[in-house]
Amino acid sequence: MRFTKITIVSIKKPQEHDLNETLQWFGASLGLFGARDKDKSCFRIFIELIKNLKEEEPISSDEIAQRTGLTRGTVVHHLNKLMSSGIVTSEKNGYQLKVDNLEGLTNIVKDNVDRAFDNLKEIAKDLDRKLRL
Repeated sequence: MRFTKITIVSIKKPQEHDLNETLQWFGASLGLFGARDKDKSCFRIFIELIKNLKEEEPISSDEIAQRTGLTRGTVVHHLNKLMSSGIVTSEKNGYQLKVDNLEGLTNIVKDNVDRAFDNLKEIAKDLDRKLRL
């Protein structure tokens, strides 16, 4: 069974217009990283993927590890998490965000959420009918 893990966290937007803080809020709101990401390793990987949007080619896990100072194992672990969320793809021995900008990223998440709720609604309707509710 193929799945996409979708997490949305309602977090108060940062007051200041600090780019780094806003990027952290953005990713945390999408459930990409949270309290368990104490050394901000997933956030750092996410930033490298954003930086790589301007490049034509995907970035390798080795290159991400080198740029972030993380082990390749840590990088691969977080890349797998980002792929399961449906926003990162693996191709040509590298990784990249599925879209060219962050607005497109939110559109992917929204489409995944809409599809998941449509499926839930359809199943709920069928269950209601079977349960005679």
